[in-house]
Amino acid sequence: MTSSSVPRLVIAAPSSGSGKTTVATGLMAAFAARGLAVSPHKVGPDYIDPGYHALATGRVGRNLDAYLCGPELVGPLFLHGARGCDIAVVEGVMGLYDGAAGEGELASTAHVAKLLRAPVVLVVDASSQSRSVAALVHGFASWDPEVRVGGVILNKVASDRHEELLREALDSAGVPVLGVLRRVAQVDTPSRHLGLVPVAERRGEAVEAVAAMAAQVAAGCDLDALHGLARGAGVVSGAAWDAAEVLDSSPPPPLPVPNLGAAPPDPPFGPERASSSSSGRAEMPEKPVVAMAGGSAFTFSYAEHAELLAAAGAEVVPFDPLRDGQLPDGTRGLVIGGGFPEVYAAELSANEPLRKAVAALAESGAPVAAECAGLLYLSRELDGQPMCGVLDVTARMSERLTLGYRDAVAVSDSVLAATGTRMRAHEFHRTVVEPGSGTAPAWGVRSPLRRVEGFVQQGVHASYLHTHWAAEPGVARRFVERCRTS
Repeated sequence: MTSSSVPRLVIAAPSSGSGKTTVATGLMAAFAARGLAVSPHKVGPDYIDPGYHALATGRVGRNLDAYLCGPELVGPLFLHGARGCDIAVVEGVMGLYDGAAGEGELASTAHVAKLLRAPVVLVVDASSQSRSVAALVHGFASWDPEVRVGGVILNKVASDRHEELLREALDSAGVPVLGVLRRVAQVDTPSRHLGLVPVAERRGEAVEAVAAMAAQVAAGCDLDALHGLARGAGVVSGAAWDAAEVLDSSPPPPLPVPNLGAAPPDPPFGPERASSSSSGRAEMPEKPVVAMAGGSAFTFSYAEHAELLAAAGAEVVPFDPLRDGQLPDGTRGLVIGGGFPEVYAAELSANEPLRKAVAALAESGAPVAAECAGLLYLSRELDGQPMCGVLDVTARMSERLTLGYRDAVAVSDSVLAATGTRMRAHEFHRTVVEPGSGTAPAWGVRSPLRRVEGFVQQGVHASYLHTHWAAEPGVARRFVERCRTS
């Protein structure tokens, strides 16, 4: 595929809390109920909303992040996710023009809408205004002439009279009203310290919540007009992202130099580690098993990570650290992404057989990649509960929210990256680990504050930073190569 004119909409708002998630998720589900194949997307690094999107559409929710992946990958990643679909719905982030701090429009909803040549539907919380809504919408629609605001959905409208006043005001703004949602009891999407509770933790209730969103949107919005607006999107040129193709086009990575610390030296890497057949020819395992943590405690990993690992030759096998007593059979590598282990610390601690299996795998020198929640799980203890003990650190909940994009560089050779590899990252947590870095840190953070963080220890790479491997696909191949040779 070299281009796509798949119908698409970007659902944006003047600010957070306006109702984007309700409208976007409800719209996805309402279109799906009409028999359309809907491709769900989320601007930015958020990993909770895509779970609701997946529930609404039956397809994997995918992120479009111009900071983590670079603007040049937004189109290809969109085409990859939207392949074979009838329509795509993209939920924005924060306010329409809010992007990475100090980076202008970069990674904003407006930026992504322009890259996708997609019309924007502005969701406006009208609960405390009437005629002023016209000034608000006019300002957002005229701020950047390259952003096409094709319609508005009014949220939290109090009455027929309130709706009449709003419509009269908007007649002069030149932006059509495509939906009106009344002020009703909030759809049941509970939040806690880092946002909405993920779908995996409340699947039954989440199904009901998505159905309620769909009913609300279908009753209050002109789905035919919205579909018509989506069909007016421009063509996105270029090839769809493909994990196998990007790995083929990137140079093979050098095998990592292990950081041994005080541990005994590993046997040497390379073909001499492989078993030999009777003919004397070295043989490598065709598909080393890479276990990927999931379940309620570990709900976040970009879909492209598993796709890249598979394209690099791994067999990716999910497991649930809350329920599985052992790692998948034949595990040669382990990936533990983000999530909420702090919510499940007691249950994770109680699964002692799995904790010991993870520790034994790490001790063997096998590659282990842990991000944020994974870092906490590898610690000695979390809020006083014993964890895997792979890293000699303690972790605990904190009152302070750590949030933002990061510009990072690898400062130690690891199973993921060679020293000097530069990657964009995102950090989002209310926990702290002590100490915050090891003798061989994982990353040097270049902004906003210069610091080192994370741990490289034998085959372990553990850090608070979330990275998107599509931006540096050699990460996956390097990891799988280490699986073959460890």
